[in-house]
Amino acid sequence: MTSTYTPTVTGTGLKAGIQRVGGNLAAMVMPNIAAFIAWGLITALFIPTGWLPNEFFAALVGPMITLLLPVLIGYTGGRLVHGQRGAVVGAVATVGIVVGSTVPMFLGAMIIGPTTAFILKQFDRLIQHRVRPGFEMLIDNFSAGIVGGAMALFGRWGVGPVVSWITARAGEGVDWLVSNHLLPFASVLVEPAKVLFLNNAINHGVLGPLGVAQSAEHGKSILFMIESNPGPGLGLLVAYLLFGPRSLRPTTPAAIVVHFLGGIHEIYFPYVLMKPRLILAMIAGGASGVLTFIVTGAGLVATPSPGSIFAYMAVTPKGGHFGVLLGIAVAAGVTFGVASLLLGFGRLEKDDEEVVLPDADVVAVPAQARTTSPPVAAQPARTET
Repeated sequence: MTSTYTPTVTGTGLKAGIQRVGGNLAAMVMPNIAAFIAWGLITALFIPTGWLPNEFFAALVGPMITLLLPVLIGYTGGRLVHGQRGAVVGAVATVGIVVGSTVPMFLGAMIIGPTTAFILKQFDRLIQHRVRPGFEMLIDNFSAGIVGGAMALFGRWGVGPVVSWITARAGEGVDWLVSNHLLPFASVLVEPAKVLFLNNAINHGVLGPLGVAQSAEHGKSILFMIESNPGPGLGLLVAYLLFGPRSLRPTTPAAIVVHFLGGIHEIYFPYVLMKPRLILAMIAGGASGVLTFIVTGAGLVATPSPGSIFAYMAVTPKGGHFGVLLGIAVAAGVTFGVASLLLGFGRLEKDDEEVVLPDADVVAVPAQARTTSPPVAAQPARTET
C-alpha cells in the first residue's frame, strides 16, 4: 500500500514494521482530513454544549462520525490497494461494520477496506487472461459486487463484533487502573486507544459514569479529565507546527483551533498515526497532566463536552481553576518537549522522506538518496558497423 501522503518505508525489523503500519493507517486518514474538520466544526458549533446550539444542525453529528467518516476511510484504504475498484468494494464492505454500531468503527474500516480490495485484486489477477472479449465489464461488475457484498456480510457478522470486543476490553483495562488508584498509568491505555478513535467509548463508557458517581459524592472528579485533557493534543500540534514535515505545517493552525478551542480531539489523531513513535509523547503528556491534577487536587463537576478549554472552564468548580489550568499546561508542555525530541527538532526531515500533500508537484527524496549516490558516468554512443 503506497500513497503520496506518506513516505515509503524501506528495511526490515520492528521499527520499519511499525513505521510501515503507521504510514498505511495515516494514508487512509490524511486524505480525508477535510471531512474530519467539517465534522469537528459542525460538532463544536451545534451540539447542545457547543457555541451555537442548534438541534436541527446537530442531527448531522452522529451520522457523520459513525457512518460517513468510517466509509471514507474504508473507501480510501481500498483505493490505495486496488484503485477505483478497490475503493468501491472497500466502501461497500465498510458499511457492513458501521450499520448498527454505536461507536465509530474507524479501526474496523482500516482493516476491512484494504482487505476487501486485496481480495478483489487477487481475483482480478487470477482471471486476468481468462475472460473472453466482450465479457470484461460483466465480469468486473459482478465480481466486485459479489466480493463487496460478501465482505459487508462478513463485516456485519465478524469484524464489527471483534472491534466492539476490543473497545470493551480497553474500557475494562482503564477501569482496572482507576479501581487500583493507578491513574497516571491510565494514559498508557487511554492515549493509544484515543488515537484508534476509541476515545468516546472510554470516556463516556467508563470514565464518565465513574466520574458522575465520584462527583455526586465529593462535588468533583478527576476522572472527567483523564481522557478529555486538551493539553497533550495541543502540545503535539505545536510540535508539528514548529518541527513537523514542512508540507504539513500549514495544516496545524486550523487543527489547533478545532482541537483546543473547539474540543474536537479527533483532529490530531492522524498526526500521531503518521509517525507512531509520537504516541510516546502523548502518553508522557497525558500521564504528566493526570499527575498534576492529583497533586493539586483538581477535578471537574461534569464531563467537559466537547473537550475544549472553554468547556473545561465551564465545569470547573469555584476556586479550582489553578489546578485545572496547570494540569493542561503541564500536559501540553511535556507532550511538546517529547514530541519535538522525537521529531528531531526538525532535523529528521533530512533523513526521512517528506510527507506530500495532494497538490504537490513533486515527491521529496531522502537526503541520502540526494547526497550519497555517485554520479553515473556517461556511456559512449553505440555505432553500427
